[in-house]
Amino acid sequence: MTLAAQDIEVADLPDNLQKRDYSPYHFFSAEEWSRFRADTPMTLTADEVQRLRSLNDPVDLGEVRQIYLSLSRLLSTHVESSQMLFEQRKRFLSMSETKTPFVIGIAGSVAVGKSTTARILAQLLSRWPSSPKVDLVTTDGFLYPNAVLQRENMMDRKGFPESYDVGALLRFLSAIKAGQPNVRAPSYSHMTYDVLPDQYTVIDRPDILIFEGINVLQSRNLPADGKIVPMVSDFFDFSIYIDAEESLIHSWYVNRFMRLRETAFKNPESYFHRYATISEDAARAIAEGLWHNINLKNLHQNILPTRPRADLILQKGPNHLTEKVALRKL
Repeated sequence: MTLAAQDIEVADLPDNLQKRDYSPYHFFSAEEWSRFRADTPMTLTADEVQRLRSLNDPVDLGEVRQIYLSLSRLLSTHVESSQMLFEQRKRFLSMSETKTPFVIGIAGSVAVGKSTTARILAQLLSRWPSSPKVDLVTTDGFLYPNAVLQRENMMDRKGFPESYDVGALLRFLSAIKAGQPNVRAPSYSHMTYDVLPDQYTVIDRPDILIFEGINVLQSRNLPADGKIVPMVSDFFDFSIYIDAEESLIHSWYVNRFMRLRETAFKNPESYFHRYATISEDAARAIAEGLWHNINLKNLHQNILPTRPRADLILQKGPNHLTEKVALRKL
């Protein structure tokens, strides 16, 4: 399932026409994309990038320079254009509204590098000369607590759309886009693998909000009566999908599980502590089962179908670094 193969079904046309003339995207190699950074300064150090990247993610300063500086420059133009449009509309309507945060959605499979991308972008954007306030929220906190998922027999559907409190997600984003102060996002612990009761991250009118999660571009069935049915992505000003071949994501997921078995899982408080005490072969078999029975199904049924809805797609290669970039045409 490559980037170009799903863009538009024109199988009878030559590949170059499928990819260029009829696709809603412009396509760039990593080298071509890197040229768009122009004179954007590098504001991160190698040590900072190392701290920002997730386990098993080899993103380094070279990748930031090649991919993320250009992306930061692109996003700066979108934010500036959004602010200009807001001011023009405010004058047109003779209203006294205050500008609302520019919201960037980041989607993609588990183990593909969404968290690393989100953290690096948050740091780069916050270091623009204008020093914008940038906040980062993940959808993990909006999962139903494990007690609810267990009661509803949905633990093996955790991460699927139905495992999220969509109402809470929409209320959060509505408040953000309404410019409300001190909006609370529920917190999540990857150690206990559960929502933390009565613990929140407070988001107070940032200039930019990055909202990261596997299913943030998920659509919903539309009602026959024409009533408004909001989607999470309705609140996004720009969206990014992190992509890779299925076989690569599979390998990254299993390798990450095995690495965690030697690190975080050793903590007795870890939800997955039991996997640190079994044999390596048994642990690998469990990782394979979790991939095929849960994460692969979620990828096929819910995550991958949202890829064409993104404004920008970063396609990674075997080394976990970006090889291609697709940017939606205006």
